[in-house]
Amino acid sequence: MTTRRNFLKTGTLSLAGLLVGENIYSTVNANSSLLSTANGFTSKRPPLSERKFTSKIVEETIASYKKRIKDPKLAWMFENCYPNTLDTTCEHSVKNGRPDSFIITGDIHAMWLRDSSAQVYPYVVLAKKEKALQTMLAGVINRQTDCILIDPYANAFNDGPLGSEWESDHTEMKPELHERKWEIDSLCYPIRLAYHYWKETGDTSVFDDRWVSAMEAVVRTFKEQQRKDNLGPYTFRRTTDRQGDTLLNDGYGSPVNPVGLIVSTFRPSDDATLFNFLIPSNFFAVTSLRQAGEMLRKIRNNTDLANRCEALANEVESAIKKYAIVEREGFGKVYAFEVDGFGNYVCMDDANVPSLLALPFLDGVDVNDPIYQNTRRLVLSESNPYFFKGSAGEGIGGPHIGFDYIWPMSIIMRATTSQDEEEMRFCLKMLRDTDGGTGFMHESFHKNDPAKFTRSWFAWTNTLFGQLIIKLIDEGKLKDFFS
Repeated sequence: MTTRRNFLKTGTLSLAGLLVGENIYSTVNANSSLLSTANGFTSKRPPLSERKFTSKIVEETIASYKKRIKDPKLAWMFENCYPNTLDTTCEHSVKNGRPDSFIITGDIHAMWLRDSSAQVYPYVVLAKKEKALQTMLAGVINRQTDCILIDPYANAFNDGPLGSEWESDHTEMKPELHERKWEIDSLCYPIRLAYHYWKETGDTSVFDDRWVSAMEAVVRTFKEQQRKDNLGPYTFRRTTDRQGDTLLNDGYGSPVNPVGLIVSTFRPSDDATLFNFLIPSNFFAVTSLRQAGEMLRKIRNNTDLANRCEALANEVESAIKKYAIVEREGFGKVYAFEVDGFGNYVCMDDANVPSLLALPFLDGVDVNDPIYQNTRRLVLSESNPYFFKGSAGEGIGGPHIGFDYIWPMSIIMRATTSQDEEEMRFCLKMLRDTDGGTGFMHESFHKNDPAKFTRSWFAWTNTLFGQLIIKLIDEGKLKDFFS
């Protein structure tokens, strides 16, 4: 029996039990050991002796920001969520004289290149203040370098050659791989992490010859998946009853016209694309290639590879402008979600990041870009087939879970990319009131009942929620929530 990356958990909590803003909080959940008091909540963090990694500066940050949160439930959720990656998913050591950090996603003991980067990213701004935290982050970069060199087409890795429940997939599986779904963002996220780590700390120790080889592999893989000369070396098929878990056309996916965009046969949700040019991920590739080029030039003096990174970024950017902008009645010019280069496209958005909604968050576009703003209006409306609205909340979901399940990640991205405090407040209240009484974020919750949720332990969204709280406080937003 195989397992997917979602696990439905149903609690007994109703929204009527969340008397937020009053003095008494009744938050009993069948899956929670929560103890409530009249003035707040008991921390849901593991005991200190059971935490995977402890950072002094992170603990100081929690204490400092928690004091500035006026709403008791929100303060409790921040304390639970922001350190969740360090508390529960970080396996740090030194291997062969180098820092090494294996970051699991939560309820699956495997390391996704995307998830692991996003999970630790909110701590990067603190790294220059604490050597131990900096070393742990260096370990993540080192491990990701090793993973890319094992197989740049894989999205998720084991902690060694352990085999996988997916080893029967019809693709070139290796024992070090947990899963081998080709997703552009799997190669972009490690670059984003390394770039901002370098900018914050100035440390260049992680940018060794192996890292340069990994960047060579990134460029080679991206160019292979432009499919200009042939279909490339990657194919994937799975014996499954889920359409989104396998690829048609002998494992190559839908046909594309080789116009300069990069094929991503899977989305960051791990679901197959309909049309293989996934536009949010192509935007991400442009940004990441330019960041890689800057690092290669300034740190390694590798002008040749830097030039190739930047030339590829320019080519993809030009193709986005030519093939990814479409006209939608009522919205004007918008960015399509997926295209095939033949003129066919999909207008929707998926909750995972990269997404169209999250483009400014990943430095893909300026938040004031008029085409982005048109797109934002579209994806946050019923014109997006995966925008769901119910009595508990509204937001974007996706086919990975299915109809009527909203992903908190999309609500966080909506708040992050908003320029309207009323919208930010609306999002923050939704996040506060849809935790299912657990004090944590989840992968998704039912639009009418937040006690029905998937993935009780999903560290990426937990840490992302903490990052949002810090951002709002630092920017002096929502004075009714934060001092």
